[in-house]
Amino acid sequence: MTTGTVNWKAAPLLSEARAWALGLALAIAASGGYAGSLNYCQTVAELPVDAQDRMIQVAAVVKAELERSGQTAALVARSGLALQRFDQRYSHAGISLRSSANTPWSVRQLYYACDEQRPRIFDQGMSGFVLGAHDPAEGYVSIILLPDNASRALEQVALDNHQALHLLGTQYSANAYAFGQRYQNCNQWVAELLAVAWGALPFGDYPRNAAQSWLREHGYQPTVFHLGWRPLMWLTVLLPWLHSDDHPSDDLDAAQFRVSMPQSIGAFARMHFPEASHVEVCYTPRHVVVRHGWEPIAPGCQPTAEDTVTLLENPQVF
Repeated sequence: MTTGTVNWKAAPLLSEARAWALGLALAIAASGGYAGSLNYCQTVAELPVDAQDRMIQVAAVVKAELERSGQTAALVARSGLALQRFDQRYSHAGISLRSSANTPWSVRQLYYACDEQRPRIFDQGMSGFVLGAHDPAEGYVSIILLPDNASRALEQVALDNHQALHLLGTQYSANAYAFGQRYQNCNQWVAELLAVAWGALPFGDYPRNAAQSWLREHGYQPTVFHLGWRPLMWLTVLLPWLHSDDHPSDDLDAAQFRVSMPQSIGAFARMHFPEASHVEVCYTPRHVVVRHGWEPIAPGCQPTAEDTVTLLENPQVF
């Protein structure tokens, strides 16, 4: 198992969020006459030092909320490249663990290792997780706090390296079908880990199949991406981290993909544990907003009177 701190500057790593967002964006753009660069494993330019500093301040706010919760594990997600066309604010999920061997509240998650051309499990400090959005102008972090029994069960399974690896698929696809075993994306790994933890599934030879069966039986609904035009489905053959050969023919005929995303994972956690609570954190170059509750913060990171607003040091105007 390859775990440990993943510096946000350490490349080449490709999060599911970035591949999925870029892939869909390019597919949509291609219908307008151009496809753009397909080299997703290019090194991402570093943020300026002052922007890095502000993002670290944001991460400190997130960690303070996690610490204040009294829990030892939480579902977290961050915004990535724009998926607004599909009504998706969040694109990359993981599990934040207070007792991580890396550093407290590190996020255990699946990444695609470009050099090795395979998925890996990495533990990443919260600062690196937030910096992974690569957007100093506006970003969002979602925290789902679970009841004690659910949190403890998730912590136990997530910290078990053997179990975490046993659920890791061998082939990566950013738009992996949520109920297929051919491919896996980062959010699908999280969903299947939840099934093992909350379903107390026995450790068997086919853990992914058992996890997906449990998710189906307990009402898990993947996010549906409606492309709206069937020829767009064919473009997956041009994009190395998108595939359609694992999706049911009915979905392909309907020009749609059913994929695990933070939105579907969050909805399932809320359905399965109605007492779960939610904290959303957003930032701009000037401030951080914290909201407790399930109502999302308005686009533009616009606070209401009930939200907590913290001014950032060294603000920058874009």
